[in-house]
Amino acid sequence: MSGVTPSASAIGRATAIKIVVSVVAVAGAVGFLLTKSMKEGAEYYKHVDEVTSNLDHLRGMRLQVHGNVVDGSIEQAKGTLLYRFKIESRAPRAPAIITATYDGLVPDTFKSGAEVVAKGTLTADNQLAVVPDGIMAKCPSKYDADKIDKEKAAKTPAPLPDIAQKI
Repeated sequence: MSGVTPSASAIGRATAIKIVVSVVAVAGAVGFLLTKSMKEGAEYYKHVDEVTSNLDHLRGMRLQVHGNVVDGSIEQAKGTLLYRFKIESRAPRAPAIITATYDGLVPDTFKSGAEVVAKGTLTADNQLAVVPDGIMAKCPSKYDADKIDKEKAAKTPAPLPDIAQKI
């Protein structure tokens, strides 16, 4: 026999190298695509105190700012959907307040003291310009069973007397 046959270990090694190179190439491509697609739509979630302590760095970036609406700070321009309000951080976070402007419909749960996340960008005058549909107000999470039971009892009419017994 004049032909030289490659050994089994050389075939196994070449196949393993091809598999490793293929896996690395596919993983790299998927990682690159994920990174590229998420970079443009990335929004940074920050608390109010984090935003106010780093205004220069965050100005112009798309943000999601978390805090509570300051009591009595909601102002609405008469006859419009233009709102201005203040968002504050609460304990245990450092105290801070930022002013936000919004043009559009607000959620039903948006009110003084409500916990909110506002999406927008910081303007040159350090206000948060909220994007359309950029306000998310947290629903009250405290479940007060006694209060609900009392409300139901008040709405439920008293039972009518049994007429059949009187006849």
